[in-house]
Amino acid sequence: MKNRTLSADFILLGLQVNSKAAGMVFASIFAIFMVAVTANLVIIFLIQEDSCFHTPMYFLLSQFSVMNTVFICTTVSKLLVDMVSEEKIISFVGCGIQIFLYLTMIGTEFFLLGFMAYDRYVAVCDPLRYPVLMNCRVCLLLAAGAWFGGSLDGLLLTPITMNFPYCGSRLINHFFCEIPAVLRLACADTSLYETLMYICCVIMLLIPISVIAASYSLILLTVHRVHSPEGWIKAFTMCSSHLTVVSIFYGAAFYTYVLPQSFHTPEKDKVVSAFYTIVTPMLNPLIYNLRNKNVTGAFRKTFV
Repeated sequence: MKNRTLSADFILLGLQVNSKAAGMVFASIFAIFMVAVTANLVIIFLIQEDSCFHTPMYFLLSQFSVMNTVFICTTVSKLLVDMVSEEKIISFVGCGIQIFLYLTMIGTEFFLLGFMAYDRYVAVCDPLRYPVLMNCRVCLLLAAGAWFGGSLDGLLLTPITMNFPYCGSRLINHFFCEIPAVLRLACADTSLYETLMYICCVIMLLIPISVIAASYSLILLTVHRVHSPEGWIKAFTMCSSHLTVVSIFYGAAFYTYVLPQSFHTPEKDKVVSAFYTIVTPMLNPLIYNLRNKNVTGAFRKTFV
């Protein structure tokens, strides 16, 4: 049975759209994909090349852009190929690699969003000690910790997922190898693993959410003590972009990995997954940088 599992391929059913609208859907997804990849690569380039951006906040933002780029290339590039191909096949090994990469990127984003909230807390609440508390060594440790935590999640869950016997249908009702969709094809009892995965995901959500909630609670208290409209506006400008991204990403993650299976259907799962895999990597750089005068100024100076 294990040899049969390893030698077989999966078939991704993809996004089931009307044949008349398939061309428009493909063009829309391709446009979003190109905008997301280009925007994130431009941010990485600007932060690396312009010394004005060699600060902790922009260093963490560059790591966030790297994660977004890898994430959308892992999932959406395969979707685009399948939309113009008659055979929507992904190998067993390829499916495992895709699971590992998207789990690593999601886990890394969990931790990066928490560390970025801590960075905003230090900048607002303890600005005089900011260069000490967020020095180069600390930034490197935070980034390494985020990538290590994300890859650990992938290394733990991927082998277990792919070790189940898949001896029945090979049709994955999804556009990429997301674990809940893959586990529906397993011809073995996965309830214990799903419970353990649920606990793991809740813990990975709670740790950064706790850091984010604590950081912004302290920021609100600090801003409340400052009876200055200019101080309120500055703090709001610094934190609003991060809070927007946090709300979008954690909302999708909560639905996918925390809500019980009774709330899920394949159609709903694909809609939510399409949002956080296709749309969110494009929105993240736009949300963070459209209102950032430094980034827009550097972009004009470099490319215009």
